[in-house]
Amino acid sequence: MRPGISFLILAVAAEQLSCGVSLGQESGISGQAIYAKQCASCHGKQGDGTKSHPQPLAGERSVAQLTRLIQETMPEGQPGTLSGEEAKAVSVYVFDAYYSASAREKNAPPRIDLVRLTVPQFRNAVADIVAGFKGNVGWSTERGLKGEYFKSRNYRKEDLVLERVDPVIDFDWGTEPPGMGIDAKQFGVRHKGSIRPTVTGEYQFIVRTEHATRLFVNDTRTPLIDAWVKSGSDTEYTGSLFLVGGRIYPIRLEMSKAKQGVDDSNKKEQKAKPAAPAMLHLEWIPPKGTRQIVPDRCLSIHGSPEQLVISTPFPPDDRSLGWERGSSISKGWYQSVTQATLEAATWVGEHADDLAGTKADAGDRKKKLGNFCKQFAERAWRRPLEPVEEKFLIDTVFGMQADAQTGVQRVVLATLQSPAFLYQGAGKAESQSAVAERLAWTLWDSIPDQDLAKACAENRLKTEEQIRKQAERMLADPKGQAKLMGFFRHWLKLDQGADLSKDLKKFPGFDAGLVSSLRESLELQVHKVVFGPKADFRQLFSEETVLVDDRMAAFYGTALPAPSGFHAAFLNSGQRGGILTHPYLLAHLAYNEETSPIHRGVFIAKSLLGVGMKPPEAVAPIAPDLHPSLTTRERVLLQTQPSACTSCHAIVNPLGFALEGYDAVGRPRATDRGKPITTAGDYLARDGKTHTFSGPKELSNFLGQSPEAHDAFIKHLFHHLVQQPERAFGKTVPDDLRAVFQADQFDIRKLAITIASRTAAVNRDVAVKGPVEKGKAP
Repeated sequence: MRPGISFLILAVAAEQLSCGVSLGQESGISGQAIYAKQCASCHGKQGDGTKSHPQPLAGERSVAQLTRLIQETMPEGQPGTLSGEEAKAVSVYVFDAYYSASAREKNAPPRIDLVRLTVPQFRNAVADIVAGFKGNVGWSTERGLKGEYFKSRNYRKEDLVLERVDPVIDFDWGTEPPGMGIDAKQFGVRHKGSIRPTVTGEYQFIVRTEHATRLFVNDTRTPLIDAWVKSGSDTEYTGSLFLVGGRIYPIRLEMSKAKQGVDDSNKKEQKAKPAAPAMLHLEWIPPKGTRQIVPDRCLSIHGSPEQLVISTPFPPDDRSLGWERGSSISKGWYQSVTQATLEAATWVGEHADDLAGTKADAGDRKKKLGNFCKQFAERAWRRPLEPVEEKFLIDTVFGMQADAQTGVQRVVLATLQSPAFLYQGAGKAESQSAVAERLAWTLWDSIPDQDLAKACAENRLKTEEQIRKQAERMLADPKGQAKLMGFFRHWLKLDQGADLSKDLKKFPGFDAGLVSSLRESLELQVHKVVFGPKADFRQLFSEETVLVDDRMAAFYGTALPAPSGFHAAFLNSGQRGGILTHPYLLAHLAYNEETSPIHRGVFIAKSLLGVGMKPPEAVAPIAPDLHPSLTTRERVLLQTQPSACTSCHAIVNPLGFALEGYDAVGRPRATDRGKPITTAGDYLARDGKTHTFSGPKELSNFLGQSPEAHDAFIKHLFHHLVQQPERAFGKTVPDDLRAVFQADQFDIRKLAITIASRTAAVNRDVAVKGPVEKGKAP
């Protein structure tokens, strides 16, 4: 054994021994001795668990919280037999030796893992490799589509009568013309621009009209919906398309109204005959959503190039640690990668001439396609090709094919199936291009764009200030906004709402359409805060208004300020406290007939306060019919009174009880089973202080100001963005980020930028071997 290692082991052992007797020196009580005598038989000599209790002693509770837990639940079968001093001595020993993050770090130092691309990263990266040949596309503030109205069925320039911006396509013209100077019996309408879906998945588009129509989405030549040659009496046409959330796609909708059934030879009769009615509606059904008019916030009047969309289904990424990461390799994943690369190769082959800037009959076509192949591989691998790689891909894989298009497809296959593409930072030396790549994965789930590449070439990714400037630009990009909003969808359970249903006899009107409105309302409310002027985390818990549409207004009984869209309103006389009391979240964290203080309390404890809890045993809740006179609060207390439940429910129940003033669909209520509802609750913080609150507003205020809620939010956001353990970048990272968050007035965007810029600057080759102490050279 090397001297340095033996010294380290002795030092760690001495520190662990001293942890158990630190309190004993003051009170004569040895926490280590009590643990060995009364705890080790269940939890293991080193806190690593036993057959009967396999869960290791590790978590997020403080010494004060552990002390109360030990007092109330330990030893097993004899809770309450330890004195307060004995319980504290044991908690201090366990906390310092096994339980705390710093103890776990000593025993098993966190490290930055080598990971493959996640499914979103694969799809975004492939799309952006191709998009780089077409130019970057921004998302302007001008919402809606550009409408062009013609006095004839054809879209001749000389027949253009009217141009305007239409926020949505939702028209019922009847027998009237769509504008001045247009004959109601014959006209043409064309809308064009771009569309940006919010989430990834299959979208069903619906066009409703009595006349000829066609819809182009992400394809300027082949319509998704083609009813241009109309026959029969159909007025509704559909088409489905897989789209990636946050990306921008071209869209064009055309409609043509003709003088149907009119004999031109009898012009008097033609003039006297009334015009046929006309309507035009563009709708969609988003993933996990319901049918609706395509909203203006998803439309832009500016055009955009076609995008390569990978629609191949993948197995879900690993979330066993609570965040999405590319840590698992399976046969199913490899099969999906193979199929997806074939899908990409087919699309690129069909568009190769356009991407390479050449034509099928050009004399230099093969040379330009070869140059395109080289650029494609360099963008995919995020670095210049080595001479041997260029020789293999360009001279052999591409050059030896008689058909140039086949050669392009073979290069795409070889490039996208290479570890150089499939793994983050694979084989890359530490450089500014490595910094650019890490920034792109963190904020975009994709590869660097041309601006980042230019910054590398000009040596402008060297200092923290330079890196931060790029991060600010990237977060403002649609891809950055999509990545950040993806965090909130997972954090607030917005990605789990497809099966949200209620007993329609008890809650008539709570249908799929209302659920879709609720989910959209909460997402828009979060977006309003996160991308508003201050992006203040505390505002998430203090906003008293709720964004309401016509469905929500009707169900929750409030006046709608305007006839369409979402508008801020004081729902139920303003009895709200930010996201915690949003009706979507309250309904999601409830049963189909009754509330669930346990579900609501677990969400607050784990997701908002960062309290670690082991999965409970599968126990069915006590049915209300068995105790018809008991309130929900009383049934929960009855069910969770065994000592085995106390460790978690001492925290969970009081938090959930504070929300009992809302029923299972998030409407205020004052009684339950004819009894007044008590919304009093409390929480023992890590500093040992007990916080009490009476009702949701006080609880929301506590969460907005709580250092524990701030720490939990920082940790969750770090994991979502970086997809690595935060302490792998240095054991002071949590404290450093907390200080920055406070100094920046809890600005969520600034926090994301800080996380991205600081982790991008870390040398991963050093970090994977273990965190570097602050102030020491690697």
